[in-house]
Amino acid sequence: MVYISQAIYSFLSVVGFSVLFNLPRKLIFAASISGMFGWLLYYFFQSFSTNFIVPAFVGSIVVGLIGEVLAAVKKHPATIFTIPGIIPFVPGYGIYYTMLHIVEKDFDLALTTGAESLFIAISIACGIVLATSFVRIIKPNIEKLLR
Repeated sequence: MVYISQAIYSFLSVVGFSVLFNLPRKLIFAASISGMFGWLLYYFFQSFSTNFIVPAFVGSIVVGLIGEVLAAVKKHPATIFTIPGIIPFVPGYGIYYTMLHIVEKDFDLALTTGAESLFIAISIACGIVLATSFVRIIKPNIEKLLR
């Protein structure tokens, strides 16, 4: 039951950000599906791991791969599907608490929270780059096989 509610909430959050980013209406559903699957894997890995980097990395790889596939199918750029799809992973809470700790002059905790947020952001970027690079390497070989 928890996974169903997580799927619904992540889907709706990506729908909201897709509307905010002015995605074409016909692409909002696809972008939201991408973000939902990425978040479900993120949530799955987060429940089995104490590491905070691996779930974001795996989730962003999934969003990147789905985004690349949807880009080929829908004939639109992959960023239309990947940018809204990674929104659920973005460590907004960590950045907020980093700033809060800085204002409260608790610099040790601010450094810890800020470093964690930075590592999560880097893992998201690396996951997207890895997925995109993988598809760019595989795509010419698939096109050769289909000819």
